[in-house]
Amino acid sequence: MQAITYADFGPAKDVLSLTEMETPAAAAGEVLVRLALSGVNPSDVKSRRGRPGLGKPAFPAIIPHSDGAGVIEAVGAGIDEARIGQRVWIWNGQWQRPFGTAATHIALPAEQAVLLPEGISFETAASLGIPGLTACHAVFAGGEVTGQTLLVQGGSGTVGYLAVQLARWGGARVLATASPRDHARVLAAGAEAVFDYGAADLAEQILAANGGAPVDQVIEVELGANLPLDSAIIAPNGRIAAYGSAKDLEPRLPFFELLFKAVTLDIILVYLLRPAERAAATARLHRALLEGALECPVERTFPLAETAAAHEAVEAGARRGAILVDCG
Repeated sequence: MQAITYADFGPAKDVLSLTEMETPAAAAGEVLVRLALSGVNPSDVKSRRGRPGLGKPAFPAIIPHSDGAGVIEAVGAGIDEARIGQRVWIWNGQWQRPFGTAATHIALPAEQAVLLPEGISFETAASLGIPGLTACHAVFAGGEVTGQTLLVQGGSGTVGYLAVQLARWGGARVLATASPRDHARVLAAGAEAVFDYGAADLAEQILAANGGAPVDQVIEVELGANLPLDSAIIAPNGRIAAYGSAKDLEPRLPFFELLFKAVTLDIILVYLLRPAERAAATARLHRALLEGALECPVERTFPLAETAAAHEAVEAGARRGAILVDCG
């Protein structure tokens, strides 16, 4: 098979290379998937660059990326042969294991290859693992949202854009923050009002748009940077669901203010969802897709040999959809 690999941390063009490897066999309990597309996420880029405290990669050679979509080509012992030929999407492809989805094939535990609903494209499927499950869990892990007001911080980002759609589909009133250039797009996704995240009076604007009342939940992309705002606009017994804090990895917690509102702070790492949580989020995602309530836009698809350029596109930011790799 062909695969993109790296053995050292560093810039994409310096460490990523196209490699010929032996196609893996499906071990007991596994399936072998012929990949059509691989999804590139910020976590993949950060892992390739190197994380604090890590001097070298965890494995001698790594095939990056955790998300992908394709067709099951073979099954290992204990797996029903009826699964051969199924169209599937992948989650946790490269989580705590060396070989991910930036390749023509991947062998992995059968439960990590999810049957794709009829009529859903591979392009959409390649965004379900990290962005889709993160957005869905962030919105619904606290329960049904019908009749609530949710603020989605970063509503134009890959996860935020999906969260806006899912929250609206779930019956919530959706407010969002975004760069001014993206306001129309986020409004079209289902937000009732969108605010410039850099506005000096942002808290006042949000509360005014909600009739002076605080919001029930915040879906948060930058916890450290936004905690003062979130604490000011969250309702008593509200919930802050945070899936990122890249700008401030050691946020200062306004504990007194949050305590006397009895706020739930839900920190989300999609790789570690419990089986029941993952099953619930997966079922909701499929239902939203089948009901036409969820669009997973794609910014650009790169050939496998140009995966380094795909990583650079993710690093550049300011995109309006997923970055995918055509596994060929």
